[in-house]
This record gives sequence, C-alpha cells and structure tokens, in this order.
Amino acid sequence: MRKKNYAFKAANTMKPTEVANAAKKQKRMESTQRAICISSKKNKNYIATDEKQSEEKRKKETKLKGNQNKEKKSKKNQVIERKSKEKGKENISKEKQIQEKYRWITDSSSEQVVPDACPLAKKCGGCSYQGIAYETQLKQKYSQVNKLLKRFVRVSPIIGMDNPYHYRNKVHAVFTRAANGTVLSGIYQEGTHNVINVDACQIEDETADKIIVDIRGLLKSFKIKTYDEDTQYGLLRHVLIRRGFASGQVMVVLVLSSPILPSKNNFVKALRKLHPEITTILLNINDKQTNMVLGERNITLYGKGYIEDQLCGLTFRISPSSFYQVNPTQTERLYQTAIQFAGLTGNEHVIDAYCGIGTIGLAAAKGAKTVTGIECNRDAVRDAIINAKINGIKNIYFYHQDAGEFITEYAENKEKADVVFMDPPRSGCSESFLRAVVKLTPKKIVYISCNPETLARDLKYLTRCGYRGMACQPIDMFPFSGHVETVCLLSRK
Repeated sequence: MRKKNYAFKAANTMKPTEVANAAKKQKRMESTQRAICISSKKNKNYIATDEKQSEEKRKKETKLKGNQNKEKKSKKNQVIERKSKEKGKENISKEKQIQEKYRWITDSSSEQVVPDACPLAKKCGGCSYQGIAYETQLKQKYSQVNKLLKRFVRVSPIIGMDNPYHYRNKVHAVFTRAANGTVLSGIYQEGTHNVINVDACQIEDETADKIIVDIRGLLKSFKIKTYDEDTQYGLLRHVLIRRGFASGQVMVVLVLSSPILPSKNNFVKALRKLHPEITTILLNINDKQTNMVLGERNITLYGKGYIEDQLCGLTFRISPSSFYQVNPTQTERLYQTAIQFAGLTGNEHVIDAYCGIGTIGLAAAKGAKTVTGIECNRDAVRDAIINAKINGIKNIYFYHQDAGEFITEYAENKEKADVVFMDPPRSGCSESFLRAVVKLTPKKIVYISCNPETLARDLKYLTRCGYRGMACQPIDMFPFSGHVETVCLLSRK
C-alpha cells in the first residue's frame, strides 16, 4: 500500500513519460511480489511434504528396525530352545548311560530287579542310589572303599542288608508353611532351605513317618504356628522321632522356639489317641538362630523322657540328643566285627574314644580287663554311666573330655592301652588326636569310619607312624545313599 501511495503522489509532479515508466515499474514490483508469495507458498508446501516424507521414512525405519530386533530375538530364542533341547537330549542320554552303567544284568540263577525310584528322589537329593538295584549299590560301594584303601589293607567283601528298606530308626522333619497357608513337613531340598513335603520315605521308619504326618494335621486344630527362619516368627521348628528297633518304644521330640506350647496336655492326648505306641513326648527348646536341630533344654510332657533299646545283648538308654546308630540291624554286625578284630582275651586295657552312650565299650567290656570311654557330649556320658548300671557292667569308666586331650594326658602319665577303639565323625580324626594315639602306642587300633576318604587320610598317617593294616570290613549301613561304614584293624609293627 505504501508503494501504491508513493506512485500516486509522484504522478502529480512527474512528466507523462515518467508516469508511464513508474506505472510499469509498479506493475513489475507487484508481479515480483506475487511470484515471491507463490514461491513462498510452494516452499512451505515442499517443506511440509518433506517433513511428512521424513516422518514416514522414520516410521518405516523404526518399524524395520523393530522387525529386525524381533527376528534377532526369535533367532536367539530358537538357538536357546535348540540348545535346551540338545541339553535335554544330552541329559536323557547321560541318564540312559547311568542306568546302563548301574543296571544289574540278570542271569538264570539270580534275577535282580531295579526298584522303583522314590518320587521325591530328584527334589530331595538324600538318596543318590535311587533306582539302582541293591546288589549293584553294594558293588559300587565296595569299589569305592577298595580303591581308596587297597594300598593300606586288603578289603573284604561288603556286608549288605537282607531288607534295605525303612531301616532308619531316627527321623527328623522340618516344619513350615506354603504360600497358601498349607502346613508342610519333610526335609530341605538339597542345597536350599526349600522344604520338600514328605508323607512317606523308603528308608525311614514307617511308624515315625505316620506320626509326623498326623502332627502336621493337628497343628491347624490347635492353632500352632510353624516357625519362619526369615521372620523368626512362629513356634514349631522341627519334630524328631526315635524308635527302638528291638523294644518298639517311640520318642517324640517337638522342637519349639519357646517353652510354652498352647493346650499342651490336650495336644499330647490327641497325639497319643492317634498313636498309642508313643512311650514318651518331650519339648526341646531351641530359641537361637542356628542350623542345629536341637537346643540344650528338654521338658518332658509324657513318659520318662527317654527310650530304651536292645543291641548286642545289652540294654541302652537313649535321650533326644544321644548318638545312637540309625540302622540297628547293621549296627550289630558293625560292633561284632569291631570286637572280633580286637581279639580280646580278658587281659586288655581298652580305650573307647568318641564313645557316645557307650555302645561299643559296653559290648567290649565283657571280653576286656578294663574299658575307658571318652566323650565330649555331657548328656551322652550321663546316659553311658546309666547304661553301665542297667547292664551291671563294673569294669568300664566314662570321662567327659575331648578324646585327644584325654589320650595325651593318659600317655604323659605313663598309662598304657592295649586296644583303642575310635569311631570319629565324618571329618575323621584330627592330627593332634592321631599323634596322641601314636604316643600311647597301643598294640591294636580298631578304626570305625563313616567316610572312606577321611579314613584313607588317617590310615596314611598311622601307617607312617609304625602301624600296618591287618583287616578291613565295609558294612552297608545306609542303603540307597552313597555312604558306607568301614571297620579297619591296625596292628603295631
């Protein structure tokens, strides 16, 4: 508009030719402006079009990239799935190889049946020989012992069981609750704190398993909470059942986090109504954060607070924490072998190291002049003294002391021992203990071991210190597991 006004004013003062030129110039400017506007609009359209095309291109690229990622993931999943299948096939192949390795080959004279594996075997992990014929289990265990010990002593054929089922006279169950509130009782899955619910076990005493299942059922009606290790809330932690194989007496131990059991009298009555075979019921108080099952305090709710059983013609009193072999049938064979190896004539001074409740020492006492039992568990020593009185044995003495310290002092006091029985835990004997035994210079050492690997280690030490292996007898105390008991006789050179 300003330019139009300028042209109009200029026309009043300019010549006609100049006016005509100015008009032409004005027209050219207006034409140029229109061209610029049109060009601007076109550019805007072009820019919008370019942006739209760029956006569509980005979307296409994103979609393409997403499809490529999906393809990559799909290919990766296919690879993982293929590897998983291959691994599965490999595992199946390995299982078949193991089955073929351990399968008992039958002939017309002797037919071995591979037993059905326990349905909990893979979860539990307690019985590594599940699904393997018993004769084959014995062969494998003998091979293990012979491989480890043959350089020290000749190993005799292993002694197995006539019936390898339900032999454990001591059964322990841990109690907890599932996420839905269901009470579970059983054992920890191997390597975890996950509880595997167990109603029946092929190696545990059947009466004990039934009692545990019924206790599980009583908890709800008596509103007893199971203990949670993480929150430390709840009452019932474990149940321990011990049953005398010969006597049939049954002990039930309820391990609680507190000494107060609600409606305890009614609970005892209800449990005994279901199982009148129960002879004693105790509370054991374990209020500590520990992996130990039993605490130090016991409260008797019913009965005498202990049971008795017969072994090797003797009667033994068994308390909740007493060490007593879990397989009584094989225990008799074990102890008879040990005493036979000792060759007692009635003139020997015998030491029973790690004596527990005195089972080996009392069984050997009738063939020895004197027996000295050493045990670091105070309750076991108390039971051992009572066991000696029950059986009228007067030539045996028990001491509450560390076995290594006792034997060291014994040797320093110039005391002598003709035979040393030793039945250490799975970890075997400490070097200080073995050094003390060698210093005592007994004529014979009868070593009872539940771990052939630590036995081999200790035999190596003893054979270097003047003893030689004379006899070795493996005994299968724990069918369906990889454990084996071994008795070794060593004599001074």
